[in-house]
Amino acid sequence: VQLVESGGGSVQAGGSLRLSCAASGTAGYTFKYSNFCMGWFRQAPGKELERVATIDSNDDTAYADSVKGRFTISRDNAKNILYLQMNSLKPEDTAMYYCAARPLGSWYDQGGCFRPSHVYNSWGQGTQVTVYS
Repeated sequence: VQLVESGGGSVQAGGSLRLSCAASGTAGYTFKYSNFCMGWFRQAPGKELERVATIDSNDDTAYADSVKGRFTISRDNAKNILYLQMNSLKPEDTAMYYCAARPLGSWYDQGGCFRPSHVYNSWGQGTQVTVYS
C-alpha cells in the first residue's frame, strides 16, 4: 500500500485545514478502503507519535480526546482518498501529520481501529501542519 498525504500548511489559530491521503496498491494489488483500518497520527517535535483519528470499514470513527469536536475523519471510497478536516486549530496541533493503514484481520476484533501507531504497517511520508497564535 502506498499512501501520500497533502494539504498541510501554516494557519492562524482558530483556522481550518483539510488533509488528504491518497492511497494506492502496489504492483498487482488493488487497494480498497473497505478492506482496511485507516488512521491519522501526528508527531510534534520532541514528542511521541500520537493517534489522532481512525475510521474502519463500516465508517465508524474514533478520535483522540484532544481533537474531539474539532477534527473529522472521512474517506471517499471511489477516489481512495482519506481526509482529515481540522477546524478551530490550536498552536498545540502543530505537528507532522501521517496517514496510516492496516488490512483488516483478526487483530481488529481485539480492539477495533483506534489502536497505537505500532499496530499500523503502512505509512505516508507526512505533511506538516503549523498553527501560529
